[in-house]
This record gives sequence, C-alpha cells and structure tokens, in this order.
Amino acid sequence: MTAPRPFIELPVTDQEPQERGDAARNRTLLLDAARRLIAERGADAVSTDDIAAAAGVGKGTLFRRFGSRAGLMIVLLDEDEKAAQQAFLFGPPPLGPGAPPLERLLAYGRSRLEFVHTHHALMSDANRDPQTRFSPPATLHHRHIRVLLEDAGTSGDLDAQAAALLALLDTDYVHHQLAERGATLDGLAEAWETVARKLCGR
Repeated sequence: MTAPRPFIELPVTDQEPQERGDAARNRTLLLDAARRLIAERGADAVSTDDIAAAAGVGKGTLFRRFGSRAGLMIVLLDEDEKAAQQAFLFGPPPLGPGAPPLERLLAYGRSRLEFVHTHHALMSDANRDPQTRFSPPATLHHRHIRVLLEDAGTSGDLDAQAAALLALLDTDYVHHQLAERGATLDGLAEAWETVARKLCGR
C-alpha cells in the first residue's frame, strides 16, 4: 500500500494590501453599512446606492474599493469563507486531513451544503458576476474536490467530475431545491453522497 500523497497547500485568500487611513475607514464604513442593511432587508433589497448613502460616502468610493457589488458581497463572506476553508484544509477529520479521501469528500459535501444554505443571500448576489465563479476561493474548492477524487482512486476526467459535484452545491440550486421542490438538507446531502460514492466506485 503506497503512502498517501501529501495534500497540496493552496492560499486561503489573497492578502489585503496596506491601505491609507481614509481608505481603510471608508472600507469599514461600507462593510458595516452593508451588513446592517442586509440584516434588516435581505441582500436582494439593498442597492449599492443604499449602502453608500448609509456609509456616508459616494457611490464611486464603493466601486473604487470593491470593484463591483459582487466584489463587496465576496468581502462580506470572507471571514466565514476563511473559517470554512481552514476546516477542510487543516481541521480535524473527517472534514480535515487524517480520514480516508472518500470520508473527507462526504464530510465536505455536508459541510458545504450547510454553508451555502446559511449564506444563500450573499452568495447568490456575489455569483451574479461570472468572474466570481473563477475567483481564488472558488478555484480552491474545485481543487480540493479534485484532489480527494484522485486520492480515492477515481478515474476519468477529474476536473469535469469535480465541477459536477460542485454544481450540486451551488447556492441557487440548493435554495431552489429547498424552497420550490420540497427537498431537505439531509436529502440533498444523501443525493450528493450517492453521486460522490459512484464517482469513487463505491
């Protein structure tokens, strides 16, 4: 039996550049305003104009700092996303290293379903920008699944299989299944596990 291949460590997120005092202050004002408004109204009911006005800055400041509405939503998700990434990269098994790859894959699916359900509003808003689907965090999730499939002895196009598994964890797909199709998180997790096991030949 060969020793397991060491996991490839990837950066969790990009490092934030040093900011001038006024830029850092505006960033904090915008993020605090966005969190407050989204908590009060929901993400869909909050515009960039609303956020800028509540923060007391111009709309141009928001776009200069975050690039787009989606960029701001991604930053709002960043803290929880970092914690989720740390859990599957370095946390205890079965989600983290130390468990067989299939067990880790199944634990990842359940964990990610909970995450996308909890963060649906922000993730759905951020995903309106196609570029976010190829951002470093998204690439990390794809790579993680691909590595686990490979370590589990899966054959075939691993990139396509990882993309297929990720599609079942898409926040809008999950929300639709729960809100419109009467599905449950446990049911979605069991369906995801069935697909994952079949891909791994189990």
